[in-house]
Amino acid sequence: MKKLLLLSIFTSVTWAENPHEHMHHSHEGHLHEQLVDGKKLEVDPVRFDKFVMGLENSQIAVVNVQGMVCDFCARGIEKTFKKDKHVKKIDVDLSKGKVLIAYNNSQEIKFDDIKEKILINGQNAIDMTIINL
Repeated sequence: MKKLLLLSIFTSVTWAENPHEHMHHSHEGHLHEQLVDGKKLEVDPVRFDKFVMGLENSQIAVVNVQGMVCDFCARGIEKTFKKDKHVKKIDVDLSKGKVLIAYNNSQEIKFDDIKEKILINGQNAIDMTIINL
């Protein structure tokens, strides 16, 4: 019984130390026959217009992302940027390979910072355009 209890405690501690190491995410059933290359695609104009509603005096970073294959990828990026206090709003368009990030006009947008946050989630930011509203 002691061995079973120790094994249980060890497993729990190991899981808590690095939960992602033990996670398995299946991409089965997700639409990802082709890897989306954000550089080749345009921003969805309807989605963009909806995103910028109410964002006067803002600047939008339109980031081209390569490597998003499923909703799990997109939600990871979204979650990471929502932790940044400078981000007013974020939208990840999996089908177009685009990430829209709204900042105040006074905020300096650094592509290297954005690139790093996206890379943490396993994707590559390959290009960025800034639009001032």
